[in-house]
Amino acid sequence: MLIIQNTENFRIETPTIVTIGTFDGVHLGHQKILSRLKELKEKLGLKTVVLTFEPHPRKVLFPEQKDLKLITLIDEKLDLLEKYGVDIAVVYPFNKTFSQLDVKDYLEEILIRQLNVRHLVIGYDHKFGKNREGDINALIKHAGAYNFTIEEIRKKDIDNIAVSSTNIRKAIDDGKIKLATSLLGHSFFLKAKVIKGKQLGRKLGFPTANLLTEGTDKLIPKIGVYFVEVIIDNEKYFGMLNIGINPTTDKDDKVKIEVNIFDFDQDVYNKTITLNFIKRLRDEKKFDNLNELISQLNIDKETCLDLIKTEK
Repeated sequence: MLIIQNTENFRIETPTIVTIGTFDGVHLGHQKILSRLKELKEKLGLKTVVLTFEPHPRKVLFPEQKDLKLITLIDEKLDLLEKYGVDIAVVYPFNKTFSQLDVKDYLEEILIRQLNVRHLVIGYDHKFGKNREGDINALIKHAGAYNFTIEEIRKKDIDNIAVSSTNIRKAIDDGKIKLATSLLGHSFFLKAKVIKGKQLGRKLGFPTANLLTEGTDKLIPKIGVYFVEVIIDNEKYFGMLNIGINPTTDKDDKVKIEVNIFDFDQDVYNKTITLNFIKRLRDEKKFDNLNELISQLNIDKETCLDLIKTEK
């Protein structure tokens, strides 16, 4: 997939099929639109383009809403768009100036001049441009003059999937991983860099990779213990992951993320790994002593090993 992030001076020279949106999570509703793009590609022989935005528009339009966390950061979203067969992803910088483009400029400068659109596919509630004045009616009004066709994914075709990014965020925030997976159509995942920790896990017999996720808008699931799939250098492993404050061993209230990777003893410091969340096992708990903690970790591992049998 070709990724275009320098949007100041580019043009796609061949005619395209385009869809537009934030695509946070690239969930089942989004996949319905992407599937239609692939059908049209086979029919019309045109490249497919997703026009998306960074940062998320709500971050710019409603800066007072500090609590918005994203299902997918931009690189994760791009990975998924590629997985679902998109030819070209255009990441437009979203700012106040961009949000104030009127419908005519949006059409002429972006859709026509830069993206070379011949067919546009949008969701039923799509709005764009200044004051969100651009909608299906505005597009239909201009389509003939600019020589492109347009289709809208009907409300009933998306609503019968009963999915939204908001619902998925709530499921993840509540630790309902199975529900989130069913709404996404793929695992909820995060990418994180491995950093040095206190190495207490090694002393307990459960060495962990400590993960850095600070300073991002990434949504982190509810505190607790999870069964996860771990991808390192394109190789797949399983493990158990803890999100929490480690109340048995640590004195601070800082939330940490660490994963014990099964049958793995390589040095992964400074590597970026991917964690696919499969199931939440339990709440984090404070134990009276380290022996109780170790006993529970052994139980957790046995639970995970049983779950692995169902994953293979």
